[in-house]
Amino acid sequence: MTTTVHPSLWQRARRPVLSVLLALAWLMLQQSIDPGNLLTACVLGWGLPRLLTGFLGPAAQPRAWGRAVRLAFTVLWDIVVSNLTVARLVLHPRSAPQPAWVRVPLTLKQPTAQALLASIITMTPGTVSAVIDEDQACIWVHALDCDDAAGVAADIDRRYQQPLMEIFG
Repeated sequence: MTTTVHPSLWQRARRPVLSVLLALAWLMLQQSIDPGNLLTACVLGWGLPRLLTGFLGPAAQPRAWGRAVRLAFTVLWDIVVSNLTVARLVLHPRSAPQPAWVRVPLTLKQPTAQALLASIITMTPGTVSAVIDEDQACIWVHALDCDDAAGVAADIDRRYQQPLMEIFG
């Protein structure tokens, strides 16, 4: 007979990255590292992830940190380039953007990775992820200017979805 060991609330609630980010966010918002703010940051960083365990779901475990860093730089670069492109579209008097809905097939299975893909798309100016359609295994993206929907879908897959698959497995 085998026994199953269930993790305690303490073990399930450990999210060190979230704890550190919460503490740093508190300190940045307060713009002070006096002892009171340091104590508050530690309490928030330790307590909030444990208090919200039931709402957060299982923690995602990235497998390729180097790939995650490269993806972050790719996203930052794309945000800068897209800002310039959208500014040109909006400010140029003769521009005629062609908005379109783009269906991007989802190969990501993990919910955290899917949510991250939707967030990346939305953070990039000129595109907004509207719906993750689980029945059709796709994400619907609205593009401000799109003359090649298949090309946009392939670009999203190559630049964001494939790296996320490497990161989250």
